[in-house]
Amino acid sequence: MGELTAGERIWRALAGRTSRRGFLGKMGRGVVALSGGGLVASTLAPGRAEAHHICGHTFTTGSCPHPFAPLSRTDRYGWPLHPTHGYPVDDRGRVFVDPEDQVRHKTCEEFVHMRYRFVRNPRYGGGWTRCCGGRLRHINDCCSRSRKRINGDFGVRGYCPRGLVVFCITYRELTRRC
Repeated sequence: MGELTAGERIWRALAGRTSRRGFLGKMGRGVVALSGGGLVASTLAPGRAEAHHICGHTFTTGSCPHPFAPLSRTDRYGWPLHPTHGYPVDDRGRVFVDPEDQVRHKTCEEFVHMRYRFVRNPRYGGGWTRCCGGRLRHINDCCSRSRKRINGDFGVRGYCPRGLVVFCITYRELTRRC
């Protein structure tokens, strides 16, 4: 075993100061910066993902239409809730108290089609749970047969049933602590 080169010492020092995931991310951004230029590397910076707003969700699928989008919080039945306080809201974001005078639509199953006419029969297909602020948060995939998702790029499979792809996401706050 000989002595380390200057490049090896730099990589080892970097690896010693970060987690494996952090190290691989920095190394990957470095390779992209060298080969693809600074503009491409800057888009890969942490926190730059379009849908990074929902705790535990670090990919690029945006939130479903909601009165408080991008914080598309719903209840277990898909009705919109205030993102901080959790009370029911109508389509304009007001406290929902009177069904005779206020209009309220389910976020995935109804509101998505109202805003995006090309999305037919959207429905929840699954999701995953993460710890966020000491409580469990369930992120739901709103699935459809649309070839593109809310971001405008091609849909991804996610946790959708066969033949459906993710169009957008919502989330639910669970009562359980983590």
